[in-house]
Amino acid sequence: MSHPFHDVAIVGVHNTPQARRLPGHDSSSIALQAGLGALHDAGIPAADVDGVVGTAAADAVLELGLGPCTRRPSGLGIPSIVDAAMLIASKQCRVVLVLAGGAGLLTDTVAAPWTTPPNELVAGFGLFTAAEFALMARRHMLDYGTTEHQLATAAAVIRTNGHHNPEAVYHGRGPFTAEDVLDSPMIAEPFHLLDCATTSEGGCALVLTGADRALDHDDAVWILGCASDSYGPAYTVAPVWDYTPRQGGEPAGRVGAHAAAAAFAMAGLGPQDVDVAEFYDPFSFEIIRQLEAYGFCRPGEGGPMVESGAIGPGGSLPVTTDGGTMSYSHPGVAAQQFQRVARAVRQLRGDCPTAQVDGAEVALCSNGGSGALFADVMLLGSSRP
Repeated sequence: MSHPFHDVAIVGVHNTPQARRLPGHDSSSIALQAGLGALHDAGIPAADVDGVVGTAAADAVLELGLGPCTRRPSGLGIPSIVDAAMLIASKQCRVVLVLAGGAGLLTDTVAAPWTTPPNELVAGFGLFTAAEFALMARRHMLDYGTTEHQLATAAAVIRTNGHHNPEAVYHGRGPFTAEDVLDSPMIAEPFHLLDCATTSEGGCALVLTGADRALDHDDAVWILGCASDSYGPAYTVAPVWDYTPRQGGEPAGRVGAHAAAAAFAMAGLGPQDVDVAEFYDPFSFEIIRQLEAYGFCRPGEGGPMVESGAIGPGGSLPVTTDGGTMSYSHPGVAAQQFQRVARAVRQLRGDCPTAQVDGAEVALCSNGGSGALFADVMLLGSSRP
């Protein structure tokens, strides 16, 4: 099926070392290291890059000596990759480097800056990030009977994936059971500590190019479909499950449902065609919610699907196979969102160090969530659409 990105492929990905702290780095320097690694992975010299996307785009243009060069200083995740794909599809660029990093942002005494939004409409009511997502989780529990044990099971699967992954910040910390998650301290009911994402530092980058060059890469991964949903600025107003500003549209609690349907339509595929789902995992409930919103099961069936073992290694839909933000890494905003796409690329290339899904041909990756009032969805394939 033809679509605007029919001829666009990802031919290189790289994650720098990820750690709780990376002394000697700032966000720009670790992003540049990621970019160089992705170019090496692609076998493409820096001199061939004529477009850079990311908050560190201008720094990369300077450090790599790329000018004149197109730059897009985006701090987003999947939408930044879509911007890069559009630069190629519109013939503005031939090789685009997408990069991001987070380092030097954290201290031992101050929470990660993205967890404590300063907006007066949320900060005054204690609506830090976990509390905002907890509101949505609690509503789902009331409507569908979803249990804390089901949430904890989702967290245990992802954290155990990270436990086995030698590249993960929290490698070797498990394995985990649902009971381990439930025994951890309560943070924002119903979320226990191990239901929540971590904080860390690191960089991530991808290289995109057109079919004329991508066809020289046996392991090129192709963009099959993509779309986004938004209900407003993240972490500025309290999320409300029933908020439905567009008549006949999906409520905010199902954010991403419209985007997933659009991405599947673009790809000419359905949920049954997805081999692996690299879901964004800010909190355990979002795994259950995304299974339902993206059409892998019906509303209210996400919790039982998780408990069935479907999302674990060897299941019908392995989810967040590297450990995600709960265990692999959570380095700032754009970098950890890029990592969902980078892991999906590695799954389709068949070179994941752990939890490789045999014969994976189609992957879904996502960003955002109900507490943030946005969701981005991308479908990737090992074969050209």
